[in-house]
Amino acid sequence: MDNKIKQLKHKREQALAGGGEVRIESQHKKGKLTARERLHFLMDEGSFQEIGMLVTHRSTDFGMEKEKYPGDGVVTGYGTVNGRLIYVFSQDFTVFGGSLSETHAEKICKIMELAIKNGAPVVGLNDSGGARIQEGVVSLGGYADIFYRNTMASGVVPQISAIMGPCAGGAVYSPAITDFILMVEHTSYMFVTGPNVVKTVTHEVVTSEELGGANTHASKSGVTHFACANEIEAIKNVKSLLSYMPQNCEDKAPALPYEPQNELRPELGTILPQATSQPYDVREVINHLIDTDSFLEVHKDFAENIVVGFARLAGRSIGIIANQPAFLAGVLDINSSTKGARFVRFCDSFNIPLLVLEDVPGFLPGTDQEWNAIITNGAKLLYAFCEATVPRITVITRKAYGGAYDVMNSKHIGADMNFAWPSAEIAVMGAKGAAEIIFKREIISAEDKEAKWKEKEQLYSDIFANPYRAAERGFIDEVIEPAETRLKLIHAFKMLENKVVNNPRKKHGNIPL
Repeated sequence: MDNKIKQLKHKREQALAGGGEVRIESQHKKGKLTARERLHFLMDEGSFQEIGMLVTHRSTDFGMEKEKYPGDGVVTGYGTVNGRLIYVFSQDFTVFGGSLSETHAEKICKIMELAIKNGAPVVGLNDSGGARIQEGVVSLGGYADIFYRNTMASGVVPQISAIMGPCAGGAVYSPAITDFILMVEHTSYMFVTGPNVVKTVTHEVVTSEELGGANTHASKSGVTHFACANEIEAIKNVKSLLSYMPQNCEDKAPALPYEPQNELRPELGTILPQATSQPYDVREVINHLIDTDSFLEVHKDFAENIVVGFARLAGRSIGIIANQPAFLAGVLDINSSTKGARFVRFCDSFNIPLLVLEDVPGFLPGTDQEWNAIITNGAKLLYAFCEATVPRITVITRKAYGGAYDVMNSKHIGADMNFAWPSAEIAVMGAKGAAEIIFKREIISAEDKEAKWKEKEQLYSDIFANPYRAAERGFIDEVIEPAETRLKLIHAFKMLENKVVNNPRKKHGNIPL
C-alpha cells in the first residue's frame, strides 16, 4: 500500500506543478496569477475540493501522446465563498496555453451539471489560447457542449465569468451567455477575430488591447460589466457580486441582519437643482436611499445615461435601475435600453426586488438611433419590466415624459408601488414643446410671440408638469417628501416580500432581440 500511496502522491504533485516552473514564472512576469493561485484568493481557506485532478487528454496526433499533464489545462471543483457553495473552473495557461481539449471541456461540463443539480453558482476563471488545434473538431465540439450547458443553466443558477487572459474565437461565447463578465486591464482581451485577421480582411491596424481589451469592452461594446485594475480586484468583485445573489432561482435574495433606526434622509431634499434643466448625479440619490456603502455598480462605464447595480436596503439585496441626468440628460437610447433590460432580467431570474429611480425626458432622437433600431432595443427594456414578477417599485424624482414614462416601470406595466416626489413632472412632453404644439395659432397671431409662448408654457406646466394628475388617476400611489423615501421603500418592499404572480402559461416569450 505504501508504494501505491507514494504513486498517488507523485501524480498529485505532477498535477499541482501545472506546466512547470518555467511556464509559471512566465505567467508571473506577465502580471498574471496561476490557475491555482486564483482559486486560493477566491475560495474560503481550505474549502476547495478538486474534481478531475488526474484527467489527461486522449489525443495521439502530432506527437501529443508524448506530452501529457494531469488536469489537462483546467482546475475544476467546488468549495465555498463567504460560507456559500459555488462550483468553479480555472483554466491553466501554463498547460498547452490553457487550450480547450475534449477532456478539458468534459471537466467543465461536469461541474456545470453538478451546479444545476445542486443549485449553486458557477464561476469560470478564463485564461485560454482557444481550441486545441491538434484535436480539431473534437475541441470545437467541447466548446459547443459548454455553450449548451451555459444555456441550460441560465436563469437556474448565477453564472460569472472572469477573463484573466486571452479569450478569443469560439471561446468568447461561453462568457457571453453567462450573467456577468469581468476583465482585467492590460492582461485580458476578448474578440471573435484577432488583430491579424482584422488587418487581412478590413485593412484596419489595431492592437489586441484596442480591439478587445477590458476598457474597450467596458466602455464601447458593453461586453464586460467590470474592468478591473488587476486580478485580485477582479476576484474581489466576483466575491462581492456573489454576496448579492441567491444560490439559485428557487432561493430568495440574500438579507443581512438589520436593526431599524431613524430612516429619514433630509439630504434627499437638497439634491435636485432649482432649474429642471440642470443635471445632478443620481448616485447621490442612490447613496442616501440605501444602506451605507452597499452600492455595487454594474456596467459603470457603458451607457452612462442609465445607472444599474446591486445594493442593500435594510439589509435586503435589491437591484437598482436609475436614469442619470448627469449624462445625456438621462435619456433612453439603444445602449441604455439593452443595459437596463439585461440587468432587469437577471434580477427577475433570481428573485432580486427592483427599485427604479426615474428622471427621463424621453428617448434619444436622431437618425443614428432610428437606423440602429431604437424601436426594437427600447422595446427590450419595456419587455423586461413587463415580464418581471419580482417586487417592483418606482420613484419619480423629476421628469417622466412620453413613452419613456411608460417604459420605466410605470403602474401600467405592472409596477407594484409608484411614488413621486413633489418635483415630479409626468406628461407627454416638456411644457415648452407642448405649448408650441397646443397653442401654435395663438402664439403665431400674438403681437409679443415670446411672451405669449411663455404664458402658455406656464399654463401647460401648471396643469401637467406635476405628479397630481397621475396621483388622481391612481397611476401614482403616493406623492412623498424626498426625506421620507427610504422609509417608504423599506415598508413597501417588506409588504411585497411574499408577492406571487402567475403569468399566462407558455413555453417562453419572444423578446424583441
